[in-house]
Amino acid sequence: MRQEFKGNGASRGSALGRARVRLPHALEVAEEHISPEQVADELARLHRAIDVVRAQMHELRQRLHGALAHEIGEFLDLHALLLDDPELLQGLDALIRTGRYTADYALRLQRDRIAAVFAGMDDAYLRSRIDDIDQVVGRIHAALHSRENGAEGVAGEILITDNVAPAELAQLQAQGVVAIVTSAGSTLSHSAILARSLHLPLVVGLPQALLKINDGDALIVDGGSGLVVAEPAPADLRTHRQREREYIRERKELHRLRREPTRTIDGVDIHLYANAESREDVAEAHALGASGIGLYRTEFLFLQRNELPDEEEQFRAYRDVVLGMSGRPVTIRTLDLGADKADRTGLAMRDEPNPALGLRGVRLSLARANLLDTQLRALLRASGYGPLRVLVPMISSREEVREVKARLRSLARDLRTQGHEIADHIPLGAMIEVPAAAIALPGFIGSVDFLSIGTNDLVQYLLAADRNNEALADLYTPLHPAVLRLLRDVIRLAHTRGRPIAVCGEMAGDPLYAPLLLSLGLTEFSLHPNTLLEVRRLIRECDLAALRKRMPSLLRARDRAGIEAWMKV
Repeated sequence: MRQEFKGNGASRGSALGRARVRLPHALEVAEEHISPEQVADELARLHRAIDVVRAQMHELRQRLHGALAHEIGEFLDLHALLLDDPELLQGLDALIRTGRYTADYALRLQRDRIAAVFAGMDDAYLRSRIDDIDQVVGRIHAALHSRENGAEGVAGEILITDNVAPAELAQLQAQGVVAIVTSAGSTLSHSAILARSLHLPLVVGLPQALLKINDGDALIVDGGSGLVVAEPAPADLRTHRQREREYIRERKELHRLRREPTRTIDGVDIHLYANAESREDVAEAHALGASGIGLYRTEFLFLQRNELPDEEEQFRAYRDVVLGMSGRPVTIRTLDLGADKADRTGLAMRDEPNPALGLRGVRLSLARANLLDTQLRALLRASGYGPLRVLVPMISSREEVREVKARLRSLARDLRTQGHEIADHIPLGAMIEVPAAAIALPGFIGSVDFLSIGTNDLVQYLLAADRNNEALADLYTPLHPAVLRLLRDVIRLAHTRGRPIAVCGEMAGDPLYAPLLLSLGLTEFSLHPNTLLEVRRLIRECDLAALRKRMPSLLRARDRAGIEAWMKV
């Protein structure tokens, strides 16, 4: 019988497939004991399963590249560490040896013990690590029964689950999953962002899914509207086929825009820069006609390794980015470790009570003077191969800007003395992602050459709302009057003082927000290459002068509903 459900569309695309229901990670395993003679075999069975999971994660790590290597790699590394955690492994062995439990039941007991410890912690971030425990335990349990994380043979199927980890997405797509529906989750989570990069349809926040959809049901999923139809009628199938045809036609039309200018109807050129962190991203940005690289993340050089990269390794990586853009400007951000990005070397603190507000970004760099000097020397040397700009993250004060600028000048003098060829002037920029920096900007804008607004963190800090907390999904939004007024003030000040300014957060990559940002005065966007053509098409349909005239009415909006009404006109 046909059933229709409405969730939140998190990644566009239409999919038709069979439902594969995966119940929540908490294991519903009955208590079962074994005889003393079976203990050795049960231990061997458990250890084989753990080895299988290690091999699976290693294989997935080897297949990743570009943005996926960075984003998913962080979760894989954490899960690998959990797999080797003595408390987990020794506890499992003890339960089988002394309690004579089956490996399945021992796994459930040990999971519940560890989860109870995490649940009792005061820090919300640490409590959220229960999800990682569940992911690892789920993988081991699946391996005990010769299943690949419960997903063997899922080609052509739609996964219905409580939530999905970023580390799973690439693997699920490779196995043939055509869409994912979750009972929880946020459209702004890491998983949603990655699903959009993978062009994998995703619907989140649909609690009825696990209760009312059964294994094997035929499903249609519309990742744009959030509509899910079980056991579709002929009319639903026709609508799905029409959506697919429209999507294919849209991709072909977008492909034609690769060589077209990003120019509004009234003839104003807008610059679209690309966010990147790998050679693949740089090559794609070049092919799509990006104006340059607006944000090159350097964290990938420091993550998933046991030692810090030296100056020579960093220099070669940055030089290759500059050469890859063939004379177009490249903006490279200094190290932004911290918060949810911890490395293996111990450089970023793992036990901060509030990591999002802790030693991260420029704070970490200035606290490790040799680290910053090594990175700046590598960047300066790379500037000899083409136009390069240095962007500093998490700026909150004038003093931080001045200290980085002084180091950059001193190191440039040293390198020239040593005979290195570096650019006559290397522009220094500040990321505006801390509200204090936006408010104090008049006092230090004269010390920087350009600005870049990181809307992901700026919105999070301004609204005191964790963007990964699904309970705050309605609160965390750039469509808040305070956010828009702050953006307007920062953009206006930058223009008044003659400083180029871009937006480099997720907001810049969403075509829906392009008219809004244009009306606020923005003329430079920095976004993931996957959405560059969509934003270009939308901008080419905009009348910039008309949008600017409507800006006062946008700023008069008192709430999100008023802003959304403005966007619909």
